Amino acid sequence: MDNLVRRLLKASCAFALTAAMAQPALAQSTRKQLKAANKYFSQENYRASLPLYEQVLAKEPNNAQALFRAGIAYMSFDKEKASDYIYKAQRLKKNVSKDVEYWLGRVDHLNYNFDEAISHFQAYNATLKSKDTRKKELAQLIQHSKNAKVQFNSPKDIFVKNLGPTINTQWSEHSPVISNDDKVLLFTSRSDNMSNAPAVNPDGKVNDKNKIAADGQYYENIYEAKRIDDENWEKPRSLSGVLNGKGHDASIQVFDNDTKLLMYRNDENGDILYSEKSGTDWTEPKKLNKNINTSGFESDAYITPDGLTIYFSTSKYSEDNTLDIYTSTRQPGGDWGPAKTLGNAVNTVYDDDSPYLSKDGKTLYFSSRGHNTMGGYDIFKSDWDSVGRKWGRPENMGYPINTPDDDTYYRLSPDGSYAYLSSYRIGGYGEKDIYTINYIKNAIIRGRVLSMKDSTVIPGVQLVFSGTQADKTALSYNDVTKPVTGDYQVSVLSGRTYQVAVSKDGKNIETQEFPVPISTNDSTTITKDFYVPYVDTSGTNFAQLKPIYFDTDKYKLRPESITELNRISEVLKANPGINISIEGNCDSRNTDEYNIVLGQNRADVAYNYLKKSGIAETRMVTVSYGERRPVAANDSPENMQLNRRTDFRVILKEGETMPNMTAPAPTSGANSTNSTNSSTTGTRTTVPLQPGKSKAKLPDGTKVKTKVDEDSDKVKVKTKGPNDEKSKTVTKDGTIDSKAKDADGSKTKVKTDND
Repeated sequence: MDNLVRRLLKASCAFALTAAMAQPALAQSTRKQLKAANKYFSQENYRASLPLYEQVLAKEPNNAQALFRAGIAYMSFDKEKASDYIYKAQRLKKNVSKDVEYWLGRVDHLNYNFDEAISHFQAYNATLKSKDTRKKELAQLIQHSKNAKVQFNSPKDIFVKNLGPTINTQWSEHSPVISNDDKVLLFTSRSDNMSNAPAVNPDGKVNDKNKIAADGQYYENIYEAKRIDDENWEKPRSLSGVLNGKGHDASIQVFDNDTKLLMYRNDENGDILYSEKSGTDWTEPKKLNKNINTSGFESDAYITPDGLTIYFSTSKYSEDNTLDIYTSTRQPGGDWGPAKTLGNAVNTVYDDDSPYLSKDGKTLYFSSRGHNTMGGYDIFKSDWDSVGRKWGRPENMGYPINTPDDDTYYRLSPDGSYAYLSSYRIGGYGEKDIYTINYIKNAIIRGRVLSMKDSTVIPGVQLVFSGTQADKTALSYNDVTKPVTGDYQVSVLSGRTYQVAVSKDGKNIETQEFPVPISTNDSTTITKDFYVPYVDTSGTNFAQLKPIYFDTDKYKLRPESITELNRISEVLKANPGINISIEGNCDSRNTDEYNIVLGQNRADVAYNYLKKSGIAETRMVTVSYGERRPVAANDSPENMQLNRRTDFRVILKEGETMPNMTAPAPTSGANSTNSTNSSTTGTRTTVPLQPGKSKAKLPDGTKVKTKVDEDSDKVKVKTKGPNDEKSKTVTKDGTIDSKAKDADGSKTKVKTDND
């Protein structure tokens, strides 16, 4: 706590005690509760004071003094409630305290109301005399609010996550230490054996005096938790006994292959100690030598992986007892040598604490109340200048790593992919909590664009994903759906909602919203198909030769494949100058040699069907690519299905471009989504595919009778035209047996046997 805050709290306490005694209208019990609350408040025992203030407010909700003091006490536990109480107190009594403008500035700053905070600080500053030493501290607070506004308006794409209620309690948890295998977490807590038991009951009775510090909270103790999975931890166990002394003890670092523990103990104003692993426990801690531990306050340290250098924070060498970061190296005899300052690039006239180095030793992370902090402690980093042999200018890690309150103990995970830190921030479980910090990564979005009308894929569609970074910088990613499959794939920054503009041939079809969840790894893949209201009416697209698909290890034609082959046959008949290559493909389930044969069979079955439908042999060639031309990775059943196919490709001579194909002449028939095609010489009839019998009469006088069995796997269609032309088609299990008789008496038979 800074000096200005302490002075104002002391003055406020004296004023409140006097005010409480000067209010004869208060009931005796209320005066007693208010007096007791103020006593705890003056001792900075805010938790013990709050129940008593709330008892006063339950009886007298407009007691401005109780509201004001309770609001200040709530600033460590509930920043929003603190704001409500202090503002209400001022509304009830404008001069509830001569320092009320200061406290309104503080509470607005903590609640991200930076402009309002600056206004209150300036108003309070105007009440001070020109030589008042508080003016200097107020100038710093105003600068903090200005810094915070800049950082808050330029956030980083970072995901901050609370470790949850297994680790964090209503008390303060901090100083995370992670093992080399990322499976064990040591940390420090001010809870009573990780419980929520109050240190002081509402009646003022202390639960256990041996565990209670001067501020009415439990002493800091070190705990250990084992990881269950990425999200969960086992219940922490206290490392009491040899590690935890009678006062505060805090975890700092495990080193030397996790066999040694660096820790803090508040002996002799605060010292750094170390303990060695002994089975599943630790040995009695020993202090580091006098070059590290001094008569000043030593709070935190970091030993490099080679064990030869230590960075530590101490108040020994500063004029006003603030913390600075120093370093020491091991002497030939094995102990730590004289301390050397990191210099003014890192150290400021304010507290600089909690040093930590990256594994390569090139980046120093530390906490500071100086530099361009957002308020309280912020996390900074400094890079090593190998040419100048010095640490570079520190950089604020930015929001949301840093907040308007204290953010400390930044520690990287063993692989450096994320970090831990301790922080007072809105939405926590109590005071300081432990959080993880992950940089938001890209996610791969892939899928298809399909027609909303009939679910057919649409190649050649451009998708543009538009979004913003956390700092509002525009993001844009795009791809065009592939031929045949209609697939697209983009890599986008995760953790935001994108506007996806879908267009074809330069014309916008529609724009959809697509939220992409946060990804903190590099392997997240999301499948998203876009269904759009698009119907291609151009002859070229109508005549597109779409692939047909097969079951695993089969080359038997499916019913929908026969429908597509009939359409391809019509396209080829309407475009006699077009020749095609029929290309069989497989997924990767079998050997390459096996798949070449299977692919050829898939090409041949389509070739034979088209030949029987009247397409000349000279217009078609077949080829098998086996598993060598996948359109999707063979990593899922859906993708493997895309690879089990036969493609139809127009054969172009060298230098030719794709011709504009003529669409087949439209045929009349009942409009139905589910239909079967009866292909005769000159007649194409469409009838519904519904179980049972039906009759229909087409506009040209043709009569159609249809019989569909219950499972819809056998369909019989009979037609009779106005000139006595007739046809009979039976479709069963993908096979077709069709007979037709024209008006002139000529007959046509088409029969397929896919086995």
